[in-house]
Amino acid sequence: MNIIITGASSGIGYDMVLEFSKNKENQIIAISRDINKLNNLKKKCNIEYNNQIKIIQYDITTPPTENRELLDVLESIDFVDIFINNAGKLINKKFVDLTQEDWITTFNTNFFAPVHLIKLLHSKLKNSKSAHIVNVSSMGGIERTQKFSGLSSYSSSKAALVNLTECLAEEFKHDNIHCNCLSLGSVDTQMFRTAFPSFQASVSSKEIAKFICSFSQDYRNLFNGKMIPIAISTP
Repeated sequence: MNIIITGASSGIGYDMVLEFSKNKENQIIAISRDINKLNNLKKKCNIEYNNQIKIIQYDITTPPTENRELLDVLESIDFVDIFINNAGKLINKKFVDLTQEDWITTFNTNFFAPVHLIKLLHSKLKNSKSAHIVNVSSMGGIERTQKFSGLSSYSSSKAALVNLTECLAEEFKHDNIHCNCLSLGSVDTQMFRTAFPSFQASVSSKEIAKFICSFSQDYRNLFNGKMIPIAISTP
């Protein structure tokens, strides 16, 4: 399978790349801004699983058509089977203290980047026999769930991603592209620990990564246009 994952240098994205790499037939494209971490990930996948992943240094808040490396890699493949929008930006700041830049950065990362990348990849996804777009959202982006002070920009951007998922599932159904959204609860990642230093997340990054990998490749035919909450708490 040809698989593309954003936010691959750490946390859930990092662990997903490792999980997918266990199958040597998987051709993985890992995207992140941090080229040093990507290089270390590439070495790890090669040493532990003999999988030669492709890495791309790319800031997803910039137009994808301006990244020559990304375009060259996409030109080298005929199709994309799985595209996981995993990269995220979490700012924990009271609403009255949020700046315009905070809102722009959050929405550029959590919403507009998936929009632009899905549009860029549409033709490659269309060429797959079983294309699956998986958007990683949050429990905070779901209507009528518990909300937390300081997460208005984050939760709002993730809510937009949920709605986009439902829209794309309808638009892409004749292209045989399924689009689903996994809304996660608290997960023990560096991003979460930075935003909530006094809170202990109940689920590890590896556990969630393994679930997302399984869902994206094994359950594509059972879901389309669905928002699926992944949390052990009851909001």
